[in-house]
Amino acid sequence: MEKIRIGIMGYGNLGRGIECAVRQNEDMELTAVFTRRNPSSVETVSGTAVYGVDRLLQKKDEMDVLMLCGGSATDLPRQTPEYARHFNVVDSFDTHANIPQHFAAVDQAAREGGKVAMISVGWDPGMFSLNRLYANAILRDGKDYTFWGKGISQGHSDAIRRIPGVKDAKQYTIPVESALASVRACENPDLTTRQKHIRECFVVAQEGADKARIEQEIRTMPNYFADYDTTVHFISEEELLRDHAGIPHGGLVLRTGKTGINGENNHVIEYSLKLDSNPEFTACVLTAYARAAYRMSREGMTGCKTVFDVAPAYLSPMSPEEMREHLL
Repeated sequence: MEKIRIGIMGYGNLGRGIECAVRQNEDMELTAVFTRRNPSSVETVSGTAVYGVDRLLQKKDEMDVLMLCGGSATDLPRQTPEYARHFNVVDSFDTHANIPQHFAAVDQAAREGGKVAMISVGWDPGMFSLNRLYANAILRDGKDYTFWGKGISQGHSDAIRRIPGVKDAKQYTIPVESALASVRACENPDLTTRQKHIRECFVVAQEGADKARIEQEIRTMPNYFADYDTTVHFISEEELLRDHAGIPHGGLVLRTGKTGINGENNHVIEYSLKLDSNPEFTACVLTAYARAAYRMSREGMTGCKTVFDVAPAYLSPMSPEEMREHLL
């Protein structure tokens, strides 16, 4: 079997998740890992060789798809257009408001390089995006709702850790049950940000830190907590490690709609995810779309793609005959 050769750029939680996901796919193999750290300080689970970023272009011919595992704030806006000129790439860019701008930059670079670049792959954006599209296309007279959690928001947790006096922190996003119940009952509520989710923070303060100031900074932080009902718990480092060590997440996409001459029949489409490990699940989605990027590139396609542009058959290692027999 000809295997799809995968490279990983960045070996954090997501990079390690991709390493595990590749091992579960018989048509793939991990050929290289690249890091901005000292390569000698990074040891992969699979024993795959680790190189510095300066070796990336030298290894160009040893990879079919390069998986970009950086952050959406500063890494991917620079890395994805840069590497899309040289590699088929997949990223998990998740700043929803900036996706059109990111798409345009990556599309130009990928077309110039004759490559395929998959952006904004994961569960939201990604799997949730697909379910919003399918539901919207089917129930035309309806409303869309997305709820996140209960789960740990890595970005919000990091924002808390950047506050002076904070040693460590985890932040949970939790759907408001009454709002969710109203949606499921087809009441079609108009929900504000505060009405849909609450924020619960578990904070380890540095010794002698002003906890009242820290709590105030959290509660009033714009774009993160100011628009939510936020609860702050100060706990010990031991409690944080014992009770909040994992990275669970998940959420729901719902669309409620009406059919019939007079809209007399109600319908609810609901898609849910409950994830023990946010990065490991995201890695599995990225890996499936790496297969799609490889296949589309082999067919001569170029440019930037999103999950909306990928036919489902490109994602599966099954043959068309197997898919029709077992999945249709």
